[in-house]
Amino acid sequence: MSENQCPNRKRPVHLPSMAKGNRSSIQFVTVCVKERRPILANERVHTLLRELWSDSSVFMVGRYVIMPDHIHLFCAPNALPSPSLKPWVGYWKSCFASSAKLGQDGKLWQRDFWDRELRSGESYSEKWAYVFNNPVRAGLVQKAEDWPYAGEMFPLSWHD
Repeated sequence: MSENQCPNRKRPVHLPSMAKGNRSSIQFVTVCVKERRPILANERVHTLLRELWSDSSVFMVGRYVIMPDHIHLFCAPNALPSPSLKPWVGYWKSCFASSAKLGQDGKLWQRDFWDRELRSGESYSEKWAYVFNNPVRAGLVQKAEDWPYAGEMFPLSWHD
């Protein structure tokens, strides 16, 4: 599997969050465009996604990278007990598809998404370093800092 491909599974398994005590978890999420069409990397899409994510009261989006055909983001529930991730992702995918008007026939997104609950602060740092450099590995920019479709909405921190 190349670094620019989603895992080759039929459907991802979405496990319930493992919030411990009063500490929420950080989720690493990847959402792909159907047929991997390269339609996301533009300022209009970036602005719309940030608006949708900031309007959400269920999950807070931390760091993210919008690639031409997929999105990586880190998020954390805004309340405990942790709500299910699947309805929230489905909500913003649906809102985006109806608002973006990207000239696409049929479904915009792949049916599901990939998620992984991070287990430590080190995992968060490692995952972010990998995701942040995605545009460089894809040959889109020379330096990760030059990719305009990445950022941070809310600082998410890991507490052991």
